[in-house]
Amino acid sequence: MSSTTTTDESTPGYSLERGWRTLALAGGVIGLLGLLAIALPAVTGLSVTVALGVVLVLSGIVHGAQSVTTRGWKGSVWQLAVGAVSLIAGLFVLANPVVALVSLTLLLVAYLVVDGIAELWMATRMAGEPGRGTIVASGAISLVLAAMLWVGFPADAAWAIGLIVGVSLLLTGISMAAVAISGRRGDETGAPAGEPRRA
Repeated sequence: MSSTTTTDESTPGYSLERGWRTLALAGGVIGLLGLLAIALPAVTGLSVTVALGVVLVLSGIVHGAQSVTTRGWKGSVWQLAVGAVSLIAGLFVLANPVVALVSLTLLLVAYLVVDGIAELWMATRMAGEPGRGTIVASGAISLVLAAMLWVGFPADAAWAIGLIVGVSLLLTGISMAAVAISGRRGDETGAPAGEPRRA
């Protein structure tokens, strides 16, 4: 006896052509948040710092609870130690958000230096390959940004993190909107000739 499986084609899954409006709306909201963060970089930086402190405190509590509930496990002591460090670090960040923001700026400078050196080193191993110039430019920009932050430190600690978060959100929103526009074009070109195009 053979069994046949039928599929309900009347309930199609998600596609960009049908969901571009939602994506465009989300991209617009994220882009506006990015512009707001760029306009208020100091507030954004402090907000990011406080959020990091909250995450560290919650992480410490979770690790501590896990170490207590898994007594006898060899890793419980390690879990307790990690939880204690996370909790102390989180409380320090929440108690001194400005000092923590300065520390985050130093970490950002270190990251940009490492990223820039890594990309330039990678470019030296890509002689004659496509995309090498882009990697060189990216690495150079990272080093220039690191140098600018270091020269202006600690005065730039008040705005650096917030500005970078804002730019990142803005670029994410723009890219989402661009993808949504391409989906709208696909929706319009895919419409039957007898049907009006959707706005």
